[in-house]
Amino acid sequence: MAYIYLDNAATTPMATSVVDVMHDQMANNFGNASATNYFGRQARKVLDESRHTIAQSINAKDSEIVFTSGGTESDNTAVVETALSRQKLGKHIITTAIEHEAILKPMAYLESLGFEITYLKPNERGEVTAQQVKEALRDDTILVSIMYGNNEVGSMNPIKEIGEVVKDSNAFFHTDAVQAFGMEDIDVKAEHIDMLSTSAHKINGPKFIGFLYINDKIHIPSFIKGGDQETKRRAGTENVPAIAGFAQAVKLIIPEVKRERQARYFGFKQKIQEVLTQEKIEFGVNGPNDSKALNHVMNLYLPGIDRGVLLTRLDLEGFAISGGSACTAGSLEPSHVLIAMFGEDSPKIQDSVRISFGKDNTEEDVVKLAKKIAEIVRDLTN
Repeated sequence: MAYIYLDNAATTPMATSVVDVMHDQMANNFGNASATNYFGRQARKVLDESRHTIAQSINAKDSEIVFTSGGTESDNTAVVETALSRQKLGKHIITTAIEHEAILKPMAYLESLGFEITYLKPNERGEVTAQQVKEALRDDTILVSIMYGNNEVGSMNPIKEIGEVVKDSNAFFHTDAVQAFGMEDIDVKAEHIDMLSTSAHKINGPKFIGFLYINDKIHIPSFIKGGDQETKRRAGTENVPAIAGFAQAVKLIIPEVKRERQARYFGFKQKIQEVLTQEKIEFGVNGPNDSKALNHVMNLYLPGIDRGVLLTRLDLEGFAISGGSACTAGSLEPSHVLIAMFGEDSPKIQDSVRISFGKDNTEEDVVKLAKKIAEIVRDLTN
């Protein structure tokens, strides 16, 4: 059976050149980047070059890139360390109800410590506004954390406008860009972003490596305690092969490539809807259904079709999609994103699935998927 992978918002296959770069580093460059001998200097050279490549991709300084184990660590560091180190200035934080669990669970932890969290409610497109942030800001607000783009419905927030609102306040502005990095052109200076989280495995890079951008003008303690790596901002020996692989993945996503992929993915979304319409299947799209979105993510509502049954049937037929965030979909719990958008009583909560496209997908793939969905829906409703 030929399997078709359409769960790229969960993770992406590593690009061939990324694998080649990592293999070369693992085979030939085993030194510790903190060591001063020849082998350490060789590793440090790769580390520095990779940091420069990645910094340029978001218009940051090399010194503002801190390598981490991935998006979760980056998010936790930004949220928890900002709160604990700035609590004398205030204990109020602003975020949204549709953040990834890597933000929401640290927020819940901080609430248990006495911090007050304001959770902004999104509209039915899955977006919040700069006006909502402005109205929620207080003198004791120390952090605003708003995701760049949503991993379940593909909605995007007006990060530059929010940055304009926050920049003159007492708060630091953090954005979880794990799903948007590699899809959108991000400029941390123009968008007034103080901290930004990413993960390499969302852009055809390796797992267990990411970075946290931290503006040079702000200072937060290291979340991981230990050695003085990453200029004392993240303890632990740097994973040079993975970092080199991350930099190679970044090199592959020049602005022209990002624009081409977004246009192609939008076409895939339209093609799925076209096929389902032709097949006379009732459906809806949760979140943005226009090009002003992360177009590699499509959240499809199929009234009356249990997502667990649909996912199982599709998997048996060779199609990989998901019920929502890969971090919670294993249990098929109700999506907190869809609940925030539509309310906990909406049928969309249980009858929706996520399709997410990647660089290797073709129009033939999505047509096959749409026709198979139509076949299964007819089978389940007849």
